[in-house]
Amino acid sequence: MNTFRIGWRNIWRNGKRTWITVVAIALNTAILIASYGLMQGMMVDMVDNATRMVVGDAQVHAPGYRLDQSMYKSIAEPQKILDAAKQKGIAAAARSYGFGLVSSGAKSAGGIFWGVDPSAEQKSFELAKHIFKGEYLPPGPAKQVVLGKKLAKSLQAEVGSEIVAVVQAADGSLGNELFTVCGILKVAGEKVDRGGAIIHRADFKELFVSGGRIHEIALNAWGKLPPEEVAAAVSLAAGDDEVKTWQQMMPMLGEMVRLFDAAIFIFGMIFFLAAGLGVMNTMLMATYERIREFGVLKALGSTPWRIMKDVSAEALVMAVFSTLIGAAVGVAAGLYFQEYGINLEAMAKDTITFSGVAFNPLWRATLSVKIVMLPVVVMWIICILAALYPAGKAARLNPVRAMTHV
Repeated sequence: MNTFRIGWRNIWRNGKRTWITVVAIALNTAILIASYGLMQGMMVDMVDNATRMVVGDAQVHAPGYRLDQSMYKSIAEPQKILDAAKQKGIAAAARSYGFGLVSSGAKSAGGIFWGVDPSAEQKSFELAKHIFKGEYLPPGPAKQVVLGKKLAKSLQAEVGSEIVAVVQAADGSLGNELFTVCGILKVAGEKVDRGGAIIHRADFKELFVSGGRIHEIALNAWGKLPPEEVAAAVSLAAGDDEVKTWQQMMPMLGEMVRLFDAAIFIFGMIFFLAAGLGVMNTMLMATYERIREFGVLKALGSTPWRIMKDVSAEALVMAVFSTLIGAAVGVAAGLYFQEYGINLEAMAKDTITFSGVAFNPLWRATLSVKIVMLPVVVMWIICILAALYPAGKAARLNPVRAMTHV
């Protein structure tokens, strides 16, 4: 404790130089905490939008369905899978898919019809709340449809507009029906935006003469279980059907998450290097100014290890003091960005998408103990390492020459 008290006293021998170094370290620490929080926030937002909006933690499909999305490749025993998920406390939604043509007035476009149970979707996922105009589907069949934002724009459809659906039914006949637009979604990803036409499962069954085929069961544990455990919970009930986690279905996004720590390391090293050079310069100058003092200490019997320890203690004291200031500023900035975010609407003009996944243009930070402590602890280590060179020079001084140094 006495060593650190002496170190605190020594760093203020040249207050101006010390304050410059303290401000530099504190600023680097604050920038790293705020930046890491924003980067973490972006990853969390994208993963949450992928898993909680539509995809879920895992999904079940018939073998080979994801390759060609054939109407005839359906899940063998969907209710068995839904029951298994319910037993584990996992939210699940069964969906049917079919392709067709949608038209409104003189405008027409290709669409992907989703046959859903509105109640299950509202309990299991957030897409039902992601409404730009109007409202989501009612609980029962009512010949109503919710359109993706870009599809609605292509059709020049508004809430209340009537659209005609023309499809190739499962029995080979030509299916057609008139639907009323009850809602238009916010941007939620390319698949939903450009072609999504969500209808009640009963309306889907009638339009496609599908016989109640289920092509997908999406599972969402709402963060209570890791995706691998969610997939394992229904694997036995799924039998030969394919059960995949969101990382397996969206490998690009999964790779981004895995590379996040590497990005933090590379980004941080720039700031750590700058802080380390600042500390080294400060300690070198302090050592040079105290050559005679170190010479006297060695002449009185101080060991090289004792001198190295004293100089390193000064660097650590300065690092702790600086990072406490920096952490306070960084956490304050992170909390501000967590609450208010950075509005990117002027740049994006809408929700931004990456790898088919949307994230909100209001970019918010996400703070955690790791985000705060990582820059602080690494900064301590860097400062001590940076002080070893000047400490070594002081420890190797010849006492006679040092005491006569001018």
